Amino acid sequence: MRYIFMLLFILSSLSANPLSKSKQAIVVTTAKWSANHGVLQRYEKHSGKWKAVGKRLAVKVGKNGLAWGRGLHKIPKGSKRIKREGDGRAPAGIFRLPYAFGDKSFKIAYPYRRMSSKHHCVDDSRSRYYNKVIDSSKSKKDYKSFERMKFASGLYSYGLFVDHNPKQISKAGSCIFLHIKKPSGKPTVGCTAMSKSEIKTLLRWLDPKKKPLLVQAPQSEIGKLFR
Repeated sequence: MRYIFMLLFILSSLSANPLSKSKQAIVVTTAKWSANHGVLQRYEKHSGKWKAVGKRLAVKVGKNGLAWGRGLHKIPKGSKRIKREGDGRAPAGIFRLPYAFGDKSFKIAYPYRRMSSKHHCVDDSRSRYYNKVIDSSKSKKDYKSFERMKFASGLYSYGLFVDHNPKQISKAGSCIFLHIKKPSGKPTVGCTAMSKSEIKTLLRWLDPKKKPLLVQAPQSEIGKLFR
C-alpha cells in the first residue's frame, strides 16, 4: 500500500504543470502563429491566483512568428510547428529563465552576468558549446558560428537568457533571449524584444525566490499552457 501511494505521488508530480511551483510569470501572447509582434504582461501569483503586474508592453518576436520550442511544456502530438535553427521563429511554450545579462554593471536581485565582446553564444550545432554562452578567451574554439554578447548596436545591453533547448538537441534552435528591440522596430530572428527602459524594469522586478518562467504562445494556445 505504501508503495502505491509513493507511486501515485511521483506520477502526480511528473504530470503537474511547471507553473504550479512558480510565483512570477512573463506572459507573451501573439494574435496567431505567424504574427511577428505581440504583447507582454507580467504576472504574480497570490493565494494561488495569477494577478497582472504593471502595464502591457508591445513586443517584437520572430520575423516568421512562433513555433513550439523545447522547454518545460509538452509539444502537442502531431504538431508541424516545431522550432528549428535559423527558422526566424521565436519559441512557444514554458521556459526557465536562468540568468539576466548585460554589458555593464546592474545591481538587481536576479542572477546577472556581465558580458564583454569575448562572450559568445554558440549557434553552431556541431559544437559542444551549442546553445551556450561562453567566454571565448577561456574556451577551446570548436565552432564557426556564434553571436557576440556585446556589440555596437546595444541590443544586448540588457537581456534575459531563455532556457530553450536545454538538452542541446542538434539544430533545434539556440541563443534565445529577451532583449532590447531594434530602433527600426523590425522583428527579431527568434528572440522577444522590447524597449531598453522596459527590459530594465522587467529585470528589476524578477525575484529568484519566486522561480519566474516565460510563457509564450499565440492566443489559441496560451490558456492551455496554464492548465
